[in-house]
Amino acid sequence: MSALARDLAPLVLAGVLGPAGAGKLFGRGTARQAPRTALARLLRDGGRAALVLRVLGAVELLLAAALLAPPTTPLPGAGAALLGVGFLGYLGYARTAAPGSSCGCTARQEAPLTWRAFARAAAVLAGGAAAALARQPWWTAAARHPAAAACLVLAAAVALTALSADPERRWRMPLRRLRLRIAGHPLAATATAVAPATTPATTQAAMPPDAAGAPLPVPLTAAGARTAVPVAATVELLERSRAWQSVSRVVRSALMDHWDDGGWRILQFAGVYGGGTAARPVLVLFAVDAAASLDTVREPAVRVSVIDADSGAPVMATA
Repeated sequence: MSALARDLAPLVLAGVLGPAGAGKLFGRGTARQAPRTALARLLRDGGRAALVLRVLGAVELLLAAALLAPPTTPLPGAGAALLGVGFLGYLGYARTAAPGSSCGCTARQEAPLTWRAFARAAAVLAGGAAAALARQPWWTAAARHPAAAACLVLAAAVALTALSADPERRWRMPLRRLRLRIAGHPLAATATAVAPATTPATTQAAMPPDAAGAPLPVPLTAAGARTAVPVAATVELLERSRAWQSVSRVVRSALMDHWDDGGWRILQFAGVYGGGTAARPVLVLFAVDAAASLDTVREPAVRVSVIDADSGAPVMATA
C-alpha cells in the first residue's frame, strides 16, 4: 500500500498544485487580495505581491502538468518538494511578522493564517518527496490496482479538502448557520448592544432570549412595514457605527457571509483575537436592523459577537 501511495503521489500532488496555481494566475481576486497578505509586507508593495503570486501560480501549473505528463522523471517531484520548503519558510515569516494577514496560498480567501496553511505546505513537501521516489507512472499503478488506487485518491482528496480554506464557505459556514438557527444565536449571550440615536420602532417576537432571559426585540420600520435594503447599504451603515469602531481592530477581512434572521441582518467577518502567540482566528458577527439604512437612521442598533473560528465558542471582545 505504501508503494502504491508513493506511485500515486504525482496524481494527488497535481490535483493540489493545479487548482491553486490556476487561482493565483487567472483569479480576479489575486490583485485584490495581494495587498492584504504577508507577502505584501515582505515586498513592501501590494502590486509586486500580486505579480509574485501570479508567477507562483504559473510555476504551480507547470509543476502540475509535469507531474501528470510522461515521461516520468523525479525532477517535478523534487521541484514540488522545494516549493513546499519555500512555502513553510514563508509561512513561518508570515506567522511572526504579520499574524493577522492572509497567506495568499490559494488566492481565494482572505482569512487569517492558521495551522491549516502549514499542514498544506507540509503536504506539498511530503507529496513532492514521494513523487520524486515513484518507481512507475501513476497511470500504470492505478491500472494495476484500480480499487486500492481509487480509495487512496479519495482519502487524499478528503484530507486535503479538510485542510483547504474553501470548506469554510462550502460546508462549515452552512453547518454553523444551521446550528445557530437551532440552538440560538450567540449574539444573545455575548452581545454588545449600541443604542441608536434614532431607533426604529421595535416589537417582541420569537427570538433567542438574551442573557437576562427576555426575548430580543425584532427591529421593524417606523411604519411597521419592512423595506428591502441592499446588503452593501447595511455594510456601509455598519462601518459608520460606534459598534464597528469598537471591534474593528479585531476584523481582518471583507464581508464573508450574510443572512437575515428574525428582522436582523447578520454580517460575518473573519478576524484575529489577541496578539503574539495567543492570537487565534475568530468570526466576528454583527446583527443590524435589516430594514435600517443611512436614509432611516444615523446610528443603528447593532449587536456584536466574536466567536472562535475553530470551536465556535464565544469570545468576549472588549472595546
